[in-house]
Amino acid sequence: MPTPFMILFFMLLAILLLFINGIKIFKEYERGVIFRLGRLVGARGPGFKYVIPVIEKMVRVDLRVITYDIPPQDVITKDNVTIKVNAVLYFQVTDPNNAIVSVANYFEATNQIAQTTLRSVLGQVELDDLLSNRDKINSELQTIIDEQTEPWGVKVSVVEVKNVDLPLEMTRAMAKQAEAERERRSKVIHAEGEFQASQKIADAAKIIATAPNAMQLRFLQTLVEVSAEKNSTMIFPVPIDLLTSLKDYLDGNAKKE
Repeated sequence: MPTPFMILFFMLLAILLLFINGIKIFKEYERGVIFRLGRLVGARGPGFKYVIPVIEKMVRVDLRVITYDIPPQDVITKDNVTIKVNAVLYFQVTDPNNAIVSVANYFEATNQIAQTTLRSVLGQVELDDLLSNRDKINSELQTIIDEQTEPWGVKVSVVEVKNVDLPLEMTRAMAKQAEAERERRSKVIHAEGEFQASQKIADAAKIIATAPNAMQLRFLQTLVEVSAEKNSTMIFPVPIDLLTSLKDYLDGNAKKE
């Protein structure tokens, strides 16, 4: 038979264990949401806190920024292009009480909202806008998701579209388009160069027209340049004035005859 002393000892031991079990230490980034007899008391922490055993229940909440990689989503863009898109989501709990009371699992709820919003927003934009206006789309995603998670005490700080997987046929078409664009620019630049060169030649012709001796000086300069290259063949242009004088002389003799 247990003696009264042993019964008292075990009772004191049980009370001591219950007291020790109520001691909680929260880290700087942790909070403990306390429920007393089922009713919300509030969040406690950080540091040393005491939770009354049996009467109070506690749920730990991490306040650090959580990085979540949204799985690849099948999206049909506004211009009917099927793509796979994945993104990264950064969020954190700002109100521990709402994060526990307002939603059953704030992490899973934020995950599902992010996936649904990603498909919905990207389905309203064209592929070219998705590839060129990435910052604008990221900002829109962040605003929409944050508005939906705010009642849960969850703040979405950043949403970034990481990768866009295009079909092979679309990749080839875009490559051809880029090649055609580069060729167009090349032709435009070449045409502009020809136009500028023709303008310079026209300006030079006007100057030479006012000073006929300039043509002869240019001709002699060209001969010097050709001879400096040690070419074996040299071409001497016949001046137009000489041919004109020769033609007039021949025409005069023909009339006399």
